[in-house]
Amino acid sequence: MQEQPSAYELVDIVAEFIRVHAMPQLSGHAAFHALVAANALDMVKRELKILPKATSEEMERLRALLGHDGTLEDLNRELCAKIESGELTLETKGLADHLWAITMTKLSINQPKYSGYVRALEEGYGQ
Repeated sequence: MQEQPSAYELVDIVAEFIRVHAMPQLSGHAAFHALVAANALDMVKRELKILPKATSEEMERLRALLGHDGTLEDLNRELCAKIESGELTLETKGLADHLWAITMTKLSINQPKYSGYVRALEEGYGQ
């Protein structure tokens, strides 16, 4: 049986092709759009790597906060409604940690070089 490249590997190969082979031959708007495409592929790579574990951990925290199971979408919708109504506040055990964790996950995927994210990691948050 032949092994197929993983989605991560395929995205990595395309991003490398854009950066190493295509971009040096482009200029102006085309070069800019190629860079945007390569950066988007980098974001997809980080999502493929980070999101499965982060989603599992998010589900565990939501179950603990809300006291029951459900889909990620339903649990998040309920969490938002309870925060909006004041039923859950930052004083609620686990809520601040949950919000911090999902923020750090989003930054790790979308903006891993963001100075506030880097500083938070250096200070030991989100680990």
